[in-house]
Amino acid sequence: MSLKILSIESSTEACSAALLHQGVIHERYELAPRQHTHLILPMLESLLAEVNLKLPDLDAIAFSRGPGSFTGNRISASIVQAIAFSVGIPVVPISSLQCLAQGAYREYQAKQVLAAMDARMNEIYWASYRLDDEGIMLEYDQEQLSDPKQFPGTALSPFIGVGSGWDHYSALLVPQFNENQLQQCYPGRYPRAYDVALLAAHAYKKGQVVSAEQALPVYLREKVASPKR
Repeated sequence: MSLKILSIESSTEACSAALLHQGVIHERYELAPRQHTHLILPMLESLLAEVNLKLPDLDAIAFSRGPGSFTGNRISASIVQAIAFSVGIPVVPISSLQCLAQGAYREYQAKQVLAAMDARMNEIYWASYRLDDEGIMLEYDQEQLSDPKQFPGTALSPFIGVGSGWDHYSALLVPQFNENQLQQCYPGRYPRAYDVALLAAHAYKKGQVVSAEQALPVYLREKVASPKR
């Protein structure tokens, strides 16, 4: 079966949309802080028009569910929920950190990756990934929110670093790893809808989908915050 999956990624300063159709991924991408609301819908319309598809033709819609920008994640979730409700298709939520890792494999052939994103407040969102036999980056260390000055460490080795966490906190992070563990950092890398679509196709085939009302952003800071009593 040739899957048709529309995907959205807006968890960082970058904004992108992609469409998997007949085994090919078409993408729109722009680095445009605070412009996501204006860009996403025209991107989606352009992609559908390019291959002459309409929303009811889709098998699923996917989105990067975070972690990342609170506003960006809400934008993606809201659009995805609206589309999924309107045409009755399932949603495939994908981690923005997994997208970073998948992009590192696609662009640099990296098989082990520590993806880190700037979480503001002098913290980072991070997780590590290892390539499986199907060419998919699978989680090794689970998603976490950490202080880059006191990184909890990873047994993954060797790996490359990607994401804005490395861009902003490399001076703190790099000295905590030895040269046999951290091979290289690639600056200026953002999650892309291209990788959301690729990962979503794999997840869809495994039945890893949710309904529209379950398509919610993930905020790691909420998981670690202690409730006040």
